[in-house]
Amino acid sequence: MSGSWMTTRAWLLMLPLLVVMISVIGWPLVDTIRLSFTDARLVGTEGSFVGLDNYVKMLSGANFQRTLVTTTWFAVISVAAEMVLGVLAALLLNQQFYGRTVLRALMILPWALPTVVNATLWRLIYNPEYGALNAALTQAGLLDAYRSWLGEPNTALAALIVADCWKNFPLVALIALAALQAVPRDITAASMVDGAGPIARFRFVILPYLVGPLLVALVLRTIEAFKVFDIIWVMTRGGPANSTRTLSILVYQEAFSFQRAGSGASLALIVTLLVTVLAVAYAALVRKAAGSAS
Repeated sequence: MSGSWMTTRAWLLMLPLLVVMISVIGWPLVDTIRLSFTDARLVGTEGSFVGLDNYVKMLSGANFQRTLVTTTWFAVISVAAEMVLGVLAALLLNQQFYGRTVLRALMILPWALPTVVNATLWRLIYNPEYGALNAALTQAGLLDAYRSWLGEPNTALAALIVADCWKNFPLVALIALAALQAVPRDITAASMVDGAGPIARFRFVILPYLVGPLLVALVLRTIEAFKVFDIIWVMTRGGPANSTRTLSILVYQEAFSFQRAGSGASLALIVTLLVTVLAVAYAALVRKAAGSAS
C-alpha cells in the first residue's frame, strides 16, 4: 500500500472530526473576530465597522486594567497555595498509616464536586447570618461579631481564593502523589542511612522526581485560574464594588449584561490571546522539563 494512499485514508478518517471542529470552533471564532471590529449590539443591530476602536477602548480602559490586576492576583495566590497544599497532602498520603486509602478517597471529593455545588457550599459557610465560619470564629473568641465575608471588598477576594484552593488542590495532590510513587525506595533508604534529614531528602531525593509533573500542574492550574468564571459568578457575581470581577466576568458583562456585542467580542479575543500566551509558555516549559529529564 503506497504512502500517498495511507495519507489520504488518514485524512478521510479525520474528516468528520475536522468538520465538527470547524463547525463548533472555527466558525464562531471567525464570527467573533468579525464582531470585534464593529459596534454591533447584542440585539437589534448588526453595527458598523469601527476598526481597532474596540480594542483600544478595552485595553486603555480603567475597568480592564483593574480587572486584569484582580485576575492576576487571584491566579497567582490561589495557584501558589494549591501547589503548596497539594505537595504537603501528597507527602502525607505517601506515608504508611492506618486509613490511608479512605483518606485518599475523601481527598478527591472537593475536586470531584461540580463547581456550582462547591461555590454554593462556600456561600453557605461565609453567610453573614448563619455561616459556619462566623460561628466557629465567634465561639473560639477570634471574632467579636459576625462578618459578611463576601460582602466586604477587603475580604471577598481572599474568601474566593480559599474556596478555589479547597476545590482544586486535590488535583495537584494527586499529580504529586503519582510522581512520588516513581521515587525509588532504595534511594530514599540510602539517603536515610547516610543521615539525610527530612528536608534534605525532600530537596535532593524527592524534588527532582516532582519537578516535571508539578510544572504541568502549575501551568495548567494557572491557565484555569486566569480564565476563572463559574465559582466567582455563583459566589459574588464580581462584587462587591467589582472587587472580585475577573476578565471572564468582564467579558460576560460587556457582551450580555450591557449587550455590547462588538466590544465584548474584542475583549473575549484579548482574553483568548492572554490564555494562548500562557498555553505557549506551558508547552515551552514542559518541553524544557522533558529535555532536561532525558
